[in-house]
Amino acid sequence: MCGIIGILGNHQVAPSLVEALKRLEYRGYDSAGIATINNGTLDRRRAVGKLVNLNDVLVHDPLEGKAGIGHTRWATHGAPTVANAHPHQSKGVAVVHNGIIENFRELRIELANAGINFQTETDTEIVVLMTQQYIESGLRPIEAAFATLDKLSGAFALAFLFQGQDDLIIAARKGAPLAVGHGDGEMFIGSDAIALAPLTDRITYLEDGDRAIITRKGAEIHDINGALANRNIRQIQIDATHVDKAGHKHFMAKEIAEQPAVLSNTLKYYLTESNQILLPGSSIDFTAFDRITMVACGTAFYACMTAKYWFEQVARLPVEIDVASEYRYREPPIPARTLAIFVSQSGETADTLAALRYCKGKADKIVSIINVPESSIARESNLSLPIHAGIEVGVASTKAFTCQLSVLFILAIKAAHTLGEISEKTFEHHIQNLRNLPALVNLTIEKSSQIQKTARKLCEVKDVLFLGRGVMYPLALEGALKLKEISYIHAEAYASGELKHGPIALIDKNVPVVVMAPKDPLFEKTISNMHEVMARKGKVILISSSQGLEEAGDGIWEQIEIPSCPDLLTPIVYAIPAQLLAYHTAVAKGTDVDQPRNLAKSVTVE
Repeated sequence: MCGIIGILGNHQVAPSLVEALKRLEYRGYDSAGIATINNGTLDRRRAVGKLVNLNDVLVHDPLEGKAGIGHTRWATHGAPTVANAHPHQSKGVAVVHNGIIENFRELRIELANAGINFQTETDTEIVVLMTQQYIESGLRPIEAAFATLDKLSGAFALAFLFQGQDDLIIAARKGAPLAVGHGDGEMFIGSDAIALAPLTDRITYLEDGDRAIITRKGAEIHDINGALANRNIRQIQIDATHVDKAGHKHFMAKEIAEQPAVLSNTLKYYLTESNQILLPGSSIDFTAFDRITMVACGTAFYACMTAKYWFEQVARLPVEIDVASEYRYREPPIPARTLAIFVSQSGETADTLAALRYCKGKADKIVSIINVPESSIARESNLSLPIHAGIEVGVASTKAFTCQLSVLFILAIKAAHTLGEISEKTFEHHIQNLRNLPALVNLTIEKSSQIQKTARKLCEVKDVLFLGRGVMYPLALEGALKLKEISYIHAEAYASGELKHGPIALIDKNVPVVVMAPKDPLFEKTISNMHEVMARKGKVILISSSQGLEEAGDGIWEQIEIPSCPDLLTPIVYAIPAQLLAYHTAVAKGTDVDQPRNLAKSVTVE
């Protein structure tokens, strides 16, 4: 959500700013802009829509200068218009901002009472106006920026640029991520290492509450208490931040296809040659816990829902799951001997991070499952477990989801083994099934062309229902989420047994129903629910193995055959047809698959 870039360079920065913003497109945005200083003069260019529109503006009205800031905006306060686009500027101050200023209305009233007029509908504008007001009162730019920061409440990342100051950027982080890049006589800031990768491989991650005074000589960082902070410079692997489609039409298609490889990477990290599970750092002693609390948002929440079945059925550990945005406001009591697990692809999800902080000092141990090892959630956990999915650009999560599931399954069988709930032989059997998983996923991906044919029919409907039982229920929810977020078709999911308790009223010949039914102990019950749909002229898309399809009977509208797989691992394998069905339907409809409307990859605001 929103992307920030800043450069104090030795060459013209406008092309580099735009190129870096392209690398931040995956975060989601609806407008973009840059500001530079040329011969002491501050100026900016902005455009609504994709970066190609900003490029067009710059072709006709270029910006020069060796210092600048840039931004991709995902609208929160105020519609996506040129006036609301960043950078915001007031006379000699320009600002880019990710996050939300929660007390902006109070500050807006304060500025209005001082006779200051507003040009936008955004919360960010008050930052610019207040800083300019402080400068006009006699404060120097650094003092003015710090005085403004002292008055702000909320979660934000900010970068300030000042007229007449072509060797100064002020950066501040509270909640939203921000990194400083170190070059040779150049300095950079960015929302993440992906944006900075072509510019430098030496990164400093700002901590919560940090403020940085950045010049070409380096960065002077002050912590939340105002004291000088010695933050580490880390060398990142440039290859790890490489972003391209590798010949695929969309990033989402590439990321679906990458799943066998990244799952192999995940398994190699956690499974030893002697069929043991090795966790990094301090391990988890499952005998120390009576219960698990799992918290996440969106797709990661459905990974937690799935893991609840695994932990309870296999390890016999009670699990409570919560949507992160509700968790801390519910103020749940956290009993002693509680393990708290937080799942987030970016490791910066604002709601999940806030829930984690609520748990601190209450839960006995905090574990995070993340894709970005240097993220806030990872750093604030007692133990962080990387999923090794690699950079995921598509807004709709695919490979991160299956890697999250894999790590959660590994934890569940480790807990079961530690607690004596499964034998050594059963434990090794689960390990072997995991080792076979990438091959099963690869076989499933090969069904893409078959699924594409089904999607051509699905793209013409307005509503779709998904059904599943047991571990397939969370997968039904995930399938519905994927379809609606990238194809914009209304989709809902239900536990199959709940169909007759209300949702069956929605069934008619115009509502396809996707039934996820592996040949497992619940197969017959799911098929019975499927026939209830067919009896009411519902069009069924059945996803099952060859044996399941054969036993399901006649009259099914569309069939998707996938390989047979171990019962407990069906959620990981069945995630693939759910992803492919959504992908091909969206492509058939012509929607923006990688950057669907109104959505952002990393949600760093509440």
